[in-house]
Amino acid sequence: MTLSDLNHHDLVRVLPIWQGQIDMRPLVGGMTNRNYLVTDARKKAVVRIGEDIPVHGIVRFNELAASRAAAAAGLSPRVLFAQPGVLVLEYIAGRSFDASDIRVERDRCVALVKRAHRELALHLRGPTLAFNVFHIHRDYAHTLREGHSRLISELPRFLSATDILEKAVGSIELVFGHNDLLAANFIDDGSRLWLIDWEYGGWNTPFFDLAGLSSNSDLSPAETDALLESYFEVPANDRMRYQFDALVCASLLREAMWSMVCEIHSDLNCDFVAYTRENLQRFEKAWTRFQAWSGR
Repeated sequence: MTLSDLNHHDLVRVLPIWQGQIDMRPLVGGMTNRNYLVTDARKKAVVRIGEDIPVHGIVRFNELAASRAAAAAGLSPRVLFAQPGVLVLEYIAGRSFDASDIRVERDRCVALVKRAHRELALHLRGPTLAFNVFHIHRDYAHTLREGHSRLISELPRFLSATDILEKAVGSIELVFGHNDLLAANFIDDGSRLWLIDWEYGGWNTPFFDLAGLSSNSDLSPAETDALLESYFEVPANDRMRYQFDALVCASLLREAMWSMVCEIHSDLNCDFVAYTRENLQRFEKAWTRFQAWSGR
């Protein structure tokens, strides 16, 4: 029996952290877990229910280690309780960002990401994972071949692009990154920002988080330069832009291939075919822009 087979209300109700009766309400979002807002006599908490998902490289011990370290660094809500398949976090009353908020609050978001890159690793305990987007592409390609993906004929082209992008990025600085910087993972409580959802946390180049922040929020080239300058505290140069554009392509291709795998393996009621199409269109646009570098 898996967690998905269980009644989540019964599972949550018996957790040994509640005071009195609980009120449990589902939260929207969560494509790799189920999230609930739970209120008891003394507190509100967010309960995340999800098992390991090997085809997506999600291993919950790593998410727990990253969540605890991010909380210790003052970046994320406290971990109140954890057991296999269940993570309970302090509830933060606030507003989740959307893409327009990232554009307006770009410098605050960059400052928080930079703090995460500098400080989270100081609080990590135990083994943790790397997040190598190029390995992920190749592993997804194996999974898609084995699952007879409807887009199997496209895989050689995707893998060729992966080789080119990996060479373009070259040697990297390693930081412990978030690696899934959707706008909704920033919460503004009215006085400060919080960064949530560490299930893809892992060692990576800081450019990957910056590329994800930009591409997920549709930043313009001028806004991207400002983002890079805010993070690195020097004027943006062509080498920065080249690495950055390569990782924008890589992050978009990873998202498209993630969706292709979900077409085969996910039981969520979601139109993954449409999501794959959307992200492949975004990748093709970014890939065309990146290829223009070779003509310079």
